[in-house]
Amino acid sequence: MPELPEVEVVRSGLEANVVGHTIERVRVLHPRPVRRHLAGVADFEQQLADQHVTAARRRGKYLWLALDSGDALLGHLGMSGQLLVQPRSAEPERHLRVVMELSEGNDLRFVDQRMFGGLSISRDGAELPAEIAHIARDPMDPAFDAAAFVAAVRKRRTGIKRALLDQSLVSGVGNIYADEALWAARLHYARPTETMTRPEISRVLAEATGVMAQALGEGGTSFDALYVNVNGESGYFDRSLNAYGQEGKPCPRCGTPIRRDAFMNRSSYTCPRCQPRPRRARF
Repeated sequence: MPELPEVEVVRSGLEANVVGHTIERVRVLHPRPVRRHLAGVADFEQQLADQHVTAARRRGKYLWLALDSGDALLGHLGMSGQLLVQPRSAEPERHLRVVMELSEGNDLRFVDQRMFGGLSISRDGAELPAEIAHIARDPMDPAFDAAAFVAAVRKRRTGIKRALLDQSLVSGVGNIYADEALWAARLHYARPTETMTRPEISRVLAEATGVMAQALGEGGTSFDALYVNVNGESGYFDRSLNAYGQEGKPCPRCGTPIRRDAFMNRSSYTCPRCQPRPRRARF
């Protein structure tokens, strides 16, 4: 699933290629991606027609286009969603679901193979859609309160990786960057948060921020063709991963083979030597 750097790359592309344009016409080719718009497909198409896009914003893994009506087009990419800016003459993509025809001849296309992602209209949501107001800010947000995050984590009785994935504490840190941050901080994912010091939690947060900033600079992480930016280009950060997805490969720091453990229906990757499992583990 795309994480914060990947979604930010898409947001930046929307800002450059869609903001300032008008959505002249909308065509929903499959109803599932707009299932959260309870008024239905026809209303979705009608409400977006002739709307002028004033900004492209993001909160965690959600992004939205602010509209001149004060509403917002809210989107989540899910597992395989893509927002592509294409010339209107371009051939339709195999999994094309929604087409938004923009002024000056381009389309904004929502392509989604697995259809876990979606689009909806948020009433009065231009500044912040009410549907995602409960989601915490991310570490790269200038308004993110690092001290409050550290204090909140210390009050939890959970594992540090679960805390990093908890969107009520911090948004945007997904499985990939949590593993990379914990590897860099030399901490096991099951380390109990109540045993951690403020400097330890601050170090994990700093490493998460750093690794996501590096990934953002390289266009995000792409393991297959499903994550691309608005121009259809893949990111390159997968070449820089130290732990995630590296099972059996030598740790870049000490040479010990990276281990993979099952974790929350996903996987966690650690170096057994650099990140020893704590005696009091919390999974």
